Amino acid sequence: MNQWNPVNYKIRIKPDLSNFYFYANLEILLEAVSPMSEISLNIIELAIWRCQIKDGPIFRDCSFYIDNPKEELKIILPDKSSGQITLKIDYTGRINNQMAGFYCSKYTSIDGKARVMAVTQFEESDARRAFPCMDHPSKKATFDIELEIQEGLTGISNEQIKQEKILDKGKKLVIFKTTPRMSTYLVFFAVGEFEFIVDKDDPRMRVATLAHQKEYAHFGLDFGRKSLIFCEDYFGVNYPMEKLDLISIPDFAFGAMENWGAITFRENLLLHYPEITSRAGEERICEVIAHEIVHQWFGNLVTPSEWKYLWLNESFATYFGFKIVDKYYPSWDIWHQFFLTQTDVALERDALLETIPIEIPAGEHVVINSSTAPIIYNKGGNILRQVKDYMGDSDFQAGLVHYLNQYQYTCTYSSNLWESMEEKARKPIKEIMKSWVDQPGFPIVEVDKDGDKLIFKQERFTYLKNTGGQSWLIPLKIKIFYDNGDSKEISTLLDSEKKIIDVDAGISAYKVNASQTGFYRVKYKDQNALKPLGKLIENKQLPPEDRWGLQNDLFAMVRRADATIDDYLGFLAHYTEEDSALPLISIASHLFYSFLVTTSKTRQKIADFGKTLIENILNKIGLEPQANERHLITDLRDQIIFPGILYGSTGTGEFARKKFSGLMEGGFVQADILRSIMKTGAFYGDQKTFNWFVKRLDSSSSEHDRINVLTAMACFRETPLIEMVLQYIMDKVPARNKFIPIGALANNSEAIPLLWNWFKSNLARIEAFHPVHFERVVSSIIPSCGIDAYDEVKDFFGNYLGRHDKAADTIKLSLEKLEINIRVRNLSVI
Repeated sequence: MNQWNPVNYKIRIKPDLSNFYFYANLEILLEAVSPMSEISLNIIELAIWRCQIKDGPIFRDCSFYIDNPKEELKIILPDKSSGQITLKIDYTGRINNQMAGFYCSKYTSIDGKARVMAVTQFEESDARRAFPCMDHPSKKATFDIELEIQEGLTGISNEQIKQEKILDKGKKLVIFKTTPRMSTYLVFFAVGEFEFIVDKDDPRMRVATLAHQKEYAHFGLDFGRKSLIFCEDYFGVNYPMEKLDLISIPDFAFGAMENWGAITFRENLLLHYPEITSRAGEERICEVIAHEIVHQWFGNLVTPSEWKYLWLNESFATYFGFKIVDKYYPSWDIWHQFFLTQTDVALERDALLETIPIEIPAGEHVVINSSTAPIIYNKGGNILRQVKDYMGDSDFQAGLVHYLNQYQYTCTYSSNLWESMEEKARKPIKEIMKSWVDQPGFPIVEVDKDGDKLIFKQERFTYLKNTGGQSWLIPLKIKIFYDNGDSKEISTLLDSEKKIIDVDAGISAYKVNASQTGFYRVKYKDQNALKPLGKLIENKQLPPEDRWGLQNDLFAMVRRADATIDDYLGFLAHYTEEDSALPLISIASHLFYSFLVTTSKTRQKIADFGKTLIENILNKIGLEPQANERHLITDLRDQIIFPGILYGSTGTGEFARKKFSGLMEGGFVQADILRSIMKTGAFYGDQKTFNWFVKRLDSSSSEHDRINVLTAMACFRETPLIEMVLQYIMDKVPARNKFIPIGALANNSEAIPLLWNWFKSNLARIEAFHPVHFERVVSSIIPSCGIDAYDEVKDFFGNYLGRHDKAADTIKLSLEKLEINIRVRNLSVI
């Protein structure tokens, strides 16, 4: 255990953007209670030239050595020391191209010239790539950052600029104000051709972009201000810094990063391009901005004491990201998107045997990746929604205000949050949260009716058989419908494996998990109980959330082998007049999954069903987006046009092909269907189409548009064109985006037979992707390619795991998904 604690870091960075190196001087003020003879700091890929300790007015040299496997710099002090000491370290480092640490991001300026900026990305443990430090969230300190840069460039860091000094040789020194106490992973600095726009109502809020992108930053700036207002009001603690920058970065591995006072974004998640950014894109921009601004409180102001408590950051940012969007744009139905993008993803991920608790088992480096993110972010956000419903809005808010005020500028454990919540709610919050956060998985609640009693049983839900023995404290909500037309809601806590509730006579139907507030699956032991619920679906007597939940749980039973695809298709007869996009998007997704994994005869049955369903929907909502329609209807249309064409809808295909022909000739296609139209163009396309896509990629200034094009290019049918796309991905697509078309190709039934051999042939190059991107490729390839090459894929990755630790968790869960897909295929054979 490191007995030293940092008090202040003073860092002067001198980047050389021509040679991709930086030179730096660091002074660290440290303190220790008892005398110590050695100091350990974290470093990676830094060359240390000198270490010194301050001794009165002078600095004395210290001996040091580097332990590379432990990523540590060991400094030997001349004498044992305690109290406060100052270390001085001179070192150099590399401005890398790995999108981690201090890295270069390349772009093309408005005049067509290649340019470069240098930016930082430190979460979770990459600050050590930029400066020697105690790189752990609990080791908070203040930071004084200085950047020695070319006069024509702009420097950005966490705090406002304190002073600029002109130096010789065309350089300047940018000195920033001292930060609050914060963790190393939140430190940020950047050098580039940035320009700012400042919010006219709140000058603290700024957006930093390249000069030619400023006109596209106003949408994000406006919502950033709104999010800041919400957070200060709801959380009861004012934002503590003088400015909050939203910064657009061309090359970025993730979506965004919550650096305190200097939030970084992928361009498409901050910049809004009229007639290119779709309504779905607008929603995503707002949700991500809100998510990152929430982090200024959850994560930055109050920080987890260990990485195992990372959910204290990400779960809250996920939940409130949606709550803030709903506050300002209630007509967007953003909570319906929450079900589709958060709840469903979490249920899917956590239903695997290969899963983890929300509170990750302790470890020095806990990595946010394809395995952990759906648990920490998606599941965690859902558990907060569940406990908020159980506590009530006012007690939930009061608990959070108490927690943030009590622990600001410090580090916390999960128990600190639970105690704050329980103090305000006067309910068993600690016990409930412990059952959901400490153990992996989630429950399935089986319900049966015996006379005037409802009988509930719980067990862990997994697609493949589990060993059992787990239970949860489950807040249950049941909506009871009576023969006379009345209804009522019952709330109870399922605090054992079995519970019996007395109900009144004359019940016609009962819906468990009313309004889908709970994070669990529901199985009706008596399948006949679904029939009256089906009638309620037809008559719209259940809200969209429940209409979504019923079919979604039933499809989960199909994948669990507790129901058949025919059972599911039969239940969908109740949705023929469905008008809510929430259940319809979910149904379309389940049909497409089934279409991909089943054999030809079953696939044709699904295609016939899907064609009828999609044509019925499009006949009602129209093929062209309307200005006043609800956002989720717009999203629904874009998600079903292309599957409709795959299923054989000739009218839909003719519409989309005509639109794409016009687009190739310079015509306009509405942004909300542009992706579907381009996917259709590729599906029917040829060499000319491929060339058009390449030209559009080369000329497009919008990352949103570039991502749409890359997704569309994955939809070619002809083998030579698919092979050209695969080669283009490896040779031409920027590193930040290579995983996007590869993932899309794994959903192309014509490309899947080619992908496996291509993956093996290019494995060394794919392994060089950013680790998160490599995992995304693996998680796409295994479950799809393995269906027709099961033994080979399983053996290959079995051997791979024997030789490598790389992406081990993702490989294991992907192999489990493959097992599930194989079983669905085998059970669906007619």
